[in-house]
Amino acid sequence: MDILYAALVLGGMGLLFGGLLTLTSKVFAVPSNPTRDAVRELLPGANCGGCGYPGCDGCADAIASGKAPVNACPVCSAEAAEAIAAAMGVEPADASARLVAKVICQGDIDRCKTKFNYTGIQDCVAASLVSDGNRACKYACLGLGTCVKACPFDAIHIDEHKKIAVVDEDKCKACGKCVAACPKGVLDLQPVTRPVRLMCRAAEEGYLVSDNCRVGCIGCERCAIACKFGAITMVNNLPVIDMEKCVGCMMCAESCPTGAIWADWDERKIAEINPEECIGCGLCKRQCQFEAIIGEKKQPHEITSACTGCGACAAKCPKKCITMKVREHTRDRHAKVGTTPEAVLAVNPEDAKVKPARTPEMEAKIQAALAAKAAREAAKQGDAKKDTETPVQTAEAEKAE
Repeated sequence: MDILYAALVLGGMGLLFGGLLTLTSKVFAVPSNPTRDAVRELLPGANCGGCGYPGCDGCADAIASGKAPVNACPVCSAEAAEAIAAAMGVEPADASARLVAKVICQGDIDRCKTKFNYTGIQDCVAASLVSDGNRACKYACLGLGTCVKACPFDAIHIDEHKKIAVVDEDKCKACGKCVAACPKGVLDLQPVTRPVRLMCRAAEEGYLVSDNCRVGCIGCERCAIACKFGAITMVNNLPVIDMEKCVGCMMCAESCPTGAIWADWDERKIAEINPEECIGCGLCKRQCQFEAIIGEKKQPHEITSACTGCGACAAKCPKKCITMKVREHTRDRHAKVGTTPEAVLAVNPEDAKVKPARTPEMEAKIQAALAAKAAREAAKQGDAKKDTETPVQTAEAEKAE
């Protein structure tokens, strides 16, 4: 009987507490959000945290409440992102704004000097503890694969010949794990499409960079001078590109003496004027800062191959007869010589202002870098000559000296 009473008491308590829990869940129930639930169903469920929120539930809450964009999840495919946008009742995000990891370094073993042969643990963190790495430039990619191990999507690998990290943009989900793992800070999340990029982080100048790497930024400021739109400022001897001001003319990359600024040359634009609609007002000619438009007043104008594709003329054309297209030939900077008459420049004095030439400090930086390069080439030629000389020739040369 004691066992029966105990069973009845426990059963009664279970029914009582169950009823209380049911009543509590009804009274304090949180109304479901169909939109949030729909978004959550479309998320991949990876819970990787790459979106910056605590798992997919947190990401769904943020998207549904408008605190995060519809493409906040970096793991979602383009189709899933479009479905999430449809569930939210908004336009899909621009695919060109998708972030991917970028290697901000071009200093492979053929371009950047090696200080010593590293034979320790094949890991960038371990190598960086030994004299700050084996590369002569302390900002260079060490190429030992720490980022490869950190990437959960197999989107990054090390080039076997160049010994530098390479990102597969199609596989990259912009989770940021490789960025966090890199001890050199070489990786960065950037939009997948961009007209120009700075591909160097060496915050030094002149020969301090050029002695170590052939494609490093030497801080000569030529890019800042070449930019006609005020999109480049120099910070710590490196150009900082304001993409809000950048018009994609790519003159910064064209003027860079070392190739430290990358440009998407395949997508460089050129203006094209429809002669049947052009009234020869000259507004486009006055807007062009590269002297790439020719033509007499009240006559159809033409675009020369000096055009940089900045689009300033198309924006100001009152007849909207100028279109921008991808150019088929390389820009000819000599095509602008003598194309702008003084009479046109006098119409708008502000447009006629020319930026000042390089300062003595800028010129000194450039000359120092060029002198260091010439010295290195001379030293190489001397070493090559010694290697080809026979011992007898060497002895005779030393005797003559």
